Amino acid sequence: MAFTTEVKVDGDSDTYQMSPEVKKYTLRDVGFTVSNGGNFIYERSLDPTSPYKQGNKLKVTFAKDLSGFKMSVTTSNGLKRVNIFNKENDKPLVEQYHYILDDMVERQIFVKA
Repeated sequence: MAFTTEVKVDGDSDTYQMSPEVKKYTLRDVGFTVSNGGNFIYERSLDPTSPYKQGNKLKVTFAKDLSGFKMSVTTSNGLKRVNIFNKENDKPLVEQYHYILDDMVERQIFVKA
């Protein structure tokens, strides 16, 4: 998956664009880490009831020059993309997903399109 400036996660009705105001220090403040290649990576579990890294998780990766990003919801091992919007049992995951992304919109990392 290539870096783009606009992403729509499988099943989500919202599209997120990279904010022109995004800064590297803002990414670090929110919890992104820097990979060996210099990219900014954010991985968080969407299960609000478990403190462990199990269940589906949100993965966001920004290019090191902030030219684009990738975003997906994956299984706990990060190998398979998952649609959390089509099951009634996944409502808490969807709520946590929107909570995280709304915070990033508020901090001018993303803009809802």
